[in-house]
Amino acid sequence: MKSFQLVATAASGLEAIVGKEVARLGYDPKVENGKVYFEGDLSAIARANLWLRVADRVKIVVGVFKATTFDELFEKTKALPWEDYLPLDAQFPVAGKSVKSTLYSVPDCQAIVKKAIVNRVSEKYRRSGRLMETGALFKLEVSILKDEVTLTIDTSGAGLHKRGYRLAQGSAPIKETMAAALVLLTSWHPDRPFYDPVCGSGTIPIEAALIGQNIAPGFNREFVSETWDWMPKQIWEDARQEAEDLANYDQPLNIIGGDIDARLIEIAKQNAVEAGLGDLITFRQLQVADFQTEDEYGVVVANPPYGERLEDEEAVCQLYREMGIVYKRMPTWSVYVLTSYELFEEVYGKKATKKRKLYNGYLRTDLYQYWGPRKPRPKKED
Repeated sequence: MKSFQLVATAASGLEAIVGKEVARLGYDPKVENGKVYFEGDLSAIARANLWLRVADRVKIVVGVFKATTFDELFEKTKALPWEDYLPLDAQFPVAGKSVKSTLYSVPDCQAIVKKAIVNRVSEKYRRSGRLMETGALFKLEVSILKDEVTLTIDTSGAGLHKRGYRLAQGSAPIKETMAAALVLLTSWHPDRPFYDPVCGSGTIPIEAALIGQNIAPGFNREFVSETWDWMPKQIWEDARQEAEDLANYDQPLNIIGGDIDARLIEIAKQNAVEAGLGDLITFRQLQVADFQTEDEYGVVVANPPYGERLEDEEAVCQLYREMGIVYKRMPTWSVYVLTSYELFEEVYGKKATKKRKLYNGYLRTDLYQYWGPRKPRPKKED
């Protein structure tokens, strides 16, 4: 079976997690800024799309080359085997970006790449005139960084954060991919309690439940590469069957999502039901200060408001103070809070064990990590 050079794109700061996910799928990852490269066959395209929780998209790398003139860009693009990917009736819009490069006009680069591909495909299929572009969609991108051109085809379609379960959301929803990353960055295991005190529309608890039962995040959605005639349906059927076989639906979970807003709690419940997890997650209308538990060695993951607007800062600081007070009474728990508020530790009342810089969308944030003690192993009976 043909091998492809593939790239999983990721938000800044999350590449290492995606690299681990790729390695767990059995491929050899090469991690770079915002990207994880790996090689794989047709099944790798399907499996990566189904399983990668933190990546934004999976793309095929058609070619990489240097270009400093439009003629060079045209000729080197035309030299690539586009007929191996694009049928005669393919729709192939070309997106583009250019950073620190001689060829800085993105619209011109897009037009030249498009023209070169049209020339190549027309010659190979022995057709003249315009291509109809009425068939399957192949979203192309020309990306130029320091004069190095990378040409890719998107295999995902809608971004991988679109899991298909979010029927509704709050005013500042966290992406599903970032929510999954926050869970994977913790010490949580499915046999431990999990709590999100500001759960909003439920994304973090839902992603935790998917991870806890090893459910492929893309299991209930479709991908653009499923419409390609050279991508056999059997490949996708096998990949989905593998995902079904690997899911651990019998894994018991203790996951709670709390929020002060009753409307958001109802939305979270609906989203959990849509994800097939309605009976696995408990959602409660609850203020942070009112949380009580007898459970031990649990994990708190929170993406609270950041207080970006000056008028919100006082309320946000009060929320952070309440967190510090409540979680001080839970000494065996580990706490992870994502915020852009630079004085968080001071207001929370404790210095973090570790901080990790992450970008939530375009906003620079820190993940403040407060590690609890390790859960003791059960004593062996004599």
